[in-house]
Amino acid sequence: MFRKKWIGCLFLVTWFSSLASADTIFFGSSGSLSASIRFELAGGNLEATFSNLSTCDVTQPSQILTAVFFDIAGNPSLSRISAVVAPGSTVWFGGTDPGGVVGGEWAYTSSLSGAPNGAQQGISSAGFDLFGPGDRFPGTNLQGPDSPDGIQYGITSLGDNPLTGNAPVTGSQALIHNSVAFTLGGLPSEFKLEDVSNVWFQYGTSLTEPGFPDNPNPEPASILLVVPGLIWAIWRYRARPRS
Repeated sequence: MFRKKWIGCLFLVTWFSSLASADTIFFGSSGSLSASIRFELAGGNLEATFSNLSTCDVTQPSQILTAVFFDIAGNPSLSRISAVVAPGSTVWFGGTDPGGVVGGEWAYTSSLSGAPNGAQQGISSAGFDLFGPGDRFPGTNLQGPDSPDGIQYGITSLGDNPLTGNAPVTGSQALIHNSVAFTLGGLPSEFKLEDVSNVWFQYGTSLTEPGFPDNPNPEPASILLVVPGLIWAIWRYRARPRS
């Protein structure tokens, strides 16, 4: 009986460990601005869900989330597979290609020079003098120049009221409320999620506009520390003598 209980505990620890390493989520915030990007491995590809988490109203373009910069160990050049509006999100003041595809408005590239914090990789709906037409995901040009440019199809906040603010955020530019899911391929065989680091969230259309790094994210490590303790407590409770 003792052995069976410990086998069960070991199984649970292994299971929770796999959950903790199933994805990596980076969060960042500054004042009323808040964002996240979640990286996952799926079918040999890297999936990244990029979200504007602010609950505040957006009234000007500098509050629109337009890019995320990051590093991947070894700086691999990944392939652009897809960019789609994430489940539960929608496009305001514009449309998508079939299936929610917005790839023609978003770009990815590696080996960047001049990106915030010296990051070498980036995903963006704006140009920033770093992204060009050849860097876009598959899809048609849905609005504006045939290149990543301006705030169109940038990500507005969870709490945005589309009826308030200046013209670019109340109808003249298509906006995504509030997440986009990207799929990148061509990962090195040795790639692991821990290889992603140095995340920077960027707003607006200029690198002089608001931006900030990710906050330390202790969640996976916390899970691994807490769960074994809970299992031990449950085992001790079940093993204690009954009166």
